[in-house]
Amino acid sequence: MPRAKIARIHGSSGTTGKPTFVPYTREDLVIWSGLCARFLVAGGLRSDHFVHIAFGYGLFTGGFGLHYGVEKVGAAVIPAAGGNTPRQIMLIQDLGAQVLVCTPSYALHIAEVSRQQGLPPENLGLRFGHFGGEPWTEEMRVEIEREFDMKAFNNYGLSEVIGPGVSGECAARTGMHIYEDHFLTECLNPDTLEPVREGEPGELVFTSLTKQAMPVIRYRTRDIAALYPSPCPCGRTGVRMSRVIGRTDDMLIIRGVNVFPSQIEEALLRVEGTAPHYLIEVDRPGTLDEVVVRVEMRPQNFSDEMRQLQELRERIAGAIFAITGVHMKVELANPQTIERSQGKAKRVLDLRKTKGIGH
Repeated sequence: MPRAKIARIHGSSGTTGKPTFVPYTREDLVIWSGLCARFLVAGGLRSDHFVHIAFGYGLFTGGFGLHYGVEKVGAAVIPAAGGNTPRQIMLIQDLGAQVLVCTPSYALHIAEVSRQQGLPPENLGLRFGHFGGEPWTEEMRVEIEREFDMKAFNNYGLSEVIGPGVSGECAARTGMHIYEDHFLTECLNPDTLEPVREGEPGELVFTSLTKQAMPVIRYRTRDIAALYPSPCPCGRTGVRMSRVIGRTDDMLIIRGVNVFPSQIEEALLRVEGTAPHYLIEVDRPGTLDEVVVRVEMRPQNFSDEMRQLQELRERIAGAIFAITGVHMKVELANPQTIERSQGKAKRVLDLRKTKGIGH
């Protein structure tokens, strides 16, 4: 498209360097808002709802994508943007929002701060949450729903394809519906580029069918997920995708074993007494990789008794080994000591990269 046709520029988060800039025509923006409206309605949004958006507004596609999707439905937008969590809680409470939009990790931080203020998060009145921007596990969904007494929905997208709105969950929550009238989807073995079997995880590859500015052909997303072509219980017949279990470029190879951070999160949230705040530190001090998982304890489970702490460490280490097949050292952190993020959560510190060690 000529520059005169460009109506807006967004960009990837730029976490690996300079952002990848993505242009949109006015027609692209109309399509994009409609795609976001689809998964919002499928996940419970109605025109009389108030929607609190705690995504950052800017080059990141999440804030504006969901903003215009909500307006397309006819619901009211509270464009809170990111940061200042106590103010976020005040706005949710005072304006009576029923729907929360943000990253899943930030939703749990809102719940944590709300409890610190003496306000149980389930009393905020939120009924639905639409979360994206980072991979998250089913166990984290359970945690969010328990904290807020809400229904939490997953959605997926990436800047280079269009932003959020590539797929999203319906009420059945048996996978995210891919909008095949706009996107052609493949699921390939990332090493051989051959199609994987139905229901088997592989790298998602998208071709955009309707985008005018910067359409992509067989774009490798690096996201690992599975495709389900069978009809959904909700009645929709298009292909569905699983939640993203990781990215090919954030996969850790630990002593020859492929490990995704989401697998470690899944293990942690299965162990009673751990909070959903953690940091994975990978190093190679000698000839072998070593992994330390630092995980916060819940305040009610915080203890000075060595026996109880050792038992908790052993339960966590056992759960991690059961899922990953790798023995990892577990360090318990005091409540509120692992850094919180108001955007995408930073989960991995790979010290091997700073040493120039291939992995």
